[in-house]
Amino acid sequence: MTSDISVIIVNFNTGPHLAECLSSLDAGLASCNYEVVVVDNASSDGSEAVAEEREWTSYSASPRVRLLRRPTNTGFAAAANLGARTSTADLLLFLNPDSIVVPGFLEALIEDLHADPRRAAVAPCVINEDGSPQGNARADPTMMTGLFGRSTLLSRLFPSARLARRNVLLPEGQAAVSVDWVSGACMLVRRAAFDQVGGFDERYFLYWEDADLCLRLRRAGWGVRFRPDARVVHVGARSSRTVKPLAIRAFHRSAYSYYATHVAPSPWSARRWLAGGLLWARCGIRLLGARIR
Repeated sequence: MTSDISVIIVNFNTGPHLAECLSSLDAGLASCNYEVVVVDNASSDGSEAVAEEREWTSYSASPRVRLLRRPTNTGFAAAANLGARTSTADLLLFLNPDSIVVPGFLEALIEDLHADPRRAAVAPCVINEDGSPQGNARADPTMMTGLFGRSTLLSRLFPSARLARRNVLLPEGQAAVSVDWVSGACMLVRRAAFDQVGGFDERYFLYWEDADLCLRLRRAGWGVRFRPDARVVHVGARSSRTVKPLAIRAFHRSAYSYYATHVAPSPWSARRWLAGGLLWARCGIRLLGARIR
């Protein structure tokens, strides 16, 4: 039987968080006919074992959880695309393994997609463990995003600044809104739209693949939505903390790839060269800070 929802989880060294995430799905998606595809990117901590255990101990002929093991870490985009290809539902829920869902959150997302056949993706308000919003709905990146991004010093010092509020859209009330892009930490996507644009761009090893996907969806005539009345808890950065230098390099490479592809596509663009230089310098500073700590 075809599932209503396919949950795609990319796992890499998340410790106990994958088990907690899968357990939360039992209650959070109890009203849905769903399947879970866990794609493991060659974890070395054994965290994927909980998915394998659920796969083999299921009494169903079609177990809800399936584990796909990758021999090497191919990055998020490639693993997520593999999970999507091997799933069956018309709606794809991309979910980070360090997330906790609550009952009822999915109904709001499905309702929003079904309200307009040209809506491709919708995300809930992703919150921290203390209940504060993470800022998972955002505007298209520009040169100023490096100064007023979600976790930059200027945004922390001046959270009410126009540039900070433009780059990171915090929920104001409970009304759903159309946005430029939403984080892949939790994103419900219509398969027809996902397939039309070719899924995630696998040039992005980690980070920025969600911004790239949403931009390509919008350029193809689809809409991207944010539902602040739905909530998902995201612990955050559990995989990247285990390989912090790799994650820092991947973030800056992906940021440059996005900028060079969508903002300054000409190889002779002065903005492209400037962005490359600034990102290279920022990456070096972050790597140095990581070594010192």
